[in-house]
Amino acid sequence: MHEDHPPSSDNSTWLERLGKSLLGEPLDKDQLIKTLRNAERQNLFDIDALTMIEGALQVADLTVRNVMIPRPQMDIVSDQDSLEEIVRRITDSGHSRFPVFSDKKDQFVGIVLAKDFLRYLSPQAAAHFELDDVLRPAVFIPENKRLNVLLNEFRDKRNHLALVMDEYSVVTGLVTIEDVIEQIVGEIDDEHDVDDVENAILANAEDRFTIKALTSVEEFNDYFGAGFDDSELDTIGGLITKQLGHLPKVGETVSLDNFHFTVLTADSRRIHLLEMTLDQPATA
Repeated sequence: MHEDHPPSSDNSTWLERLGKSLLGEPLDKDQLIKTLRNAERQNLFDIDALTMIEGALQVADLTVRNVMIPRPQMDIVSDQDSLEEIVRRITDSGHSRFPVFSDKKDQFVGIVLAKDFLRYLSPQAAAHFELDDVLRPAVFIPENKRLNVLLNEFRDKRNHLALVMDEYSVVTGLVTIEDVIEQIVGEIDDEHDVDDVENAILANAEDRFTIKALTSVEEFNDYFGAGFDDSELDTIGGLITKQLGHLPKVGETVSLDNFHFTVLTADSRRIHLLEMTLDQPATA
């Protein structure tokens, strides 16, 4: 006669099962993350849930400086631009919000929303355009503000964009609510993201290149005549990460065959730009 087995716990939620797995009371965040990863391996929840939980835990350790868009990369509007120039910039960039810089005041004076320019599509309305009529106040924040604090402020005040200042009150970049949320849920694909556009491989010298991490392995192979396997990993960034066994930090290096990669820019979620040098000049 076989023994009766206890009822299956499959009907309990993953949160209840996770709570049971945490009864050992981790003493710090590293132990907690280790416990969470063990729980994922035991199929208490899937890898997507683990990624978001880890992202939420890491947000408190990150500052605006870690995720902001640097000032040289900002798409801005000048208060001296004509309506036609502003609409052209909106159309070319695909963004919905733009900081406005005043050349006369030598400072940022607000932001404009792309949707506010729809009313000026007719020639009659365009003749009465005044930038001050659509100018909105800008939000300024310090570089060292924690992302979890910023996310709460974005939510409470219903803001989507903030200008970032250094200790001298100089604007050094901008950050959006999407930049913060991506630290939790991962990359949010956008048709206007710079990683997907042209110049994924930029030749700086005969044997030195700047390469976007989202460059496909297939494109890299075609350009350099390489033979990297793309059956498991689609991008060069993924290939570098697998080789190192962890998400690389800025300055880390790795060599694959005669290709030598250095991480130029990265955040807590992924690599953005790589510098690559060759033992032999490229033939492409």
